[in-house]
Amino acid sequence: MAAIPGTNRGARTAALLVMTCIALAAAGCGSSSTTSAPSGSSSPKHTGTANVAYASSIEYLNEKIVGPAFTRDTGYTYSGRAGASGELESNIAAGEISPNVFQSVGGDNITPLMPKFTKWYVQYASTQIVVAYNPSSKYASDFKAYADGSKPLSGLYTLMQTPGFKLGRTDPNTDPQGRSFIYMLELAQAYYHLPSDTVSKILGTTDFGTANSSQIYSEAALPATLQSGQLDASSAYLNQAIQLHLSYITLPAAINLGTAALAPVYKKASVTITDKGAPVTKHGSPLVIDITTIGNPTSAGTAFVAYTLSPKGRAQYKVGGYTLITPTIFGDASAVPATVKSEIGG
Repeated sequence: MAAIPGTNRGARTAALLVMTCIALAAAGCGSSSTTSAPSGSSSPKHTGTANVAYASSIEYLNEKIVGPAFTRDTGYTYSGRAGASGELESNIAAGEISPNVFQSVGGDNITPLMPKFTKWYVQYASTQIVVAYNPSSKYASDFKAYADGSKPLSGLYTLMQTPGFKLGRTDPNTDPQGRSFIYMLELAQAYYHLPSDTVSKILGTTDFGTANSSQIYSEAALPATLQSGQLDASSAYLNQAIQLHLSYITLPAAINLGTAALAPVYKKASVTITDKGAPVTKHGSPLVIDITTIGNPTSAGTAFVAYTLSPKGRAQYKVGGYTLITPTIFGDASAVPATVKSEIGG
């Protein structure tokens, strides 16, 4: 994915234009204006609710763009619930929540639900890790210099070790973003030939998988905490930075987890977390977005998946800062509803 500068006036203007285009796309204008609604969902006469549990990084897109457009175009009602992908997976498995659609970052948050809750999922978009920052931070001039290339990006990892530097990230035990930020730091340590204790100094601990850190916030709260000035910098996905107008620093493909062809490189990074009370080692992988139905497929839930994977739905993701990838079915393809298959050529 090409780097997208996020620090100058032009970039901020571009971000505003991006969100305007998303709104226009949702309203049926722009590039999606000639795209028909998914088959079987073009008439606003349907009843029922698509209850969607989704990774918090998708919140803006689902709540402001996709959800309202889905209701307008199909007649089905939309109800969303945001959370860390791993936490949502655990809640579904425990019967604490019963959505009929689940969207996660990474298929490894869906596979534990197979085959009891679902038998398949579809990957359809990808993103990348960036370092977001507060433009009012006392380190703002340094951040801008790293973002525009006037300072070597390797210096960012020294800056984040500065005593008193306020860094925010999410829990690696429940949230893919929390793990991905750690993978990125590990990859950067090797990529820039930094000292072997660089990651531990930035994280403030040698136990990378711990949830007991003052740096950890919920994914939903992290951007607002950064924008309020309580943090100097934080982890973020590129799509979040674009949608929420965050100032951010893009990173080389070799460390940003955004390129499928570099999967073997990303896999070299790892973190040991606690999963259901047991230690589990996770490895870096490309950041992909996955979707499936949960339980017995409902007409509304199936329609939401088909809408998301339709040309119109995918256009909304593209304008929202995601990279579109060829939709790929994982698991039991025979269990995928026909209306979903029709949208991805299956």
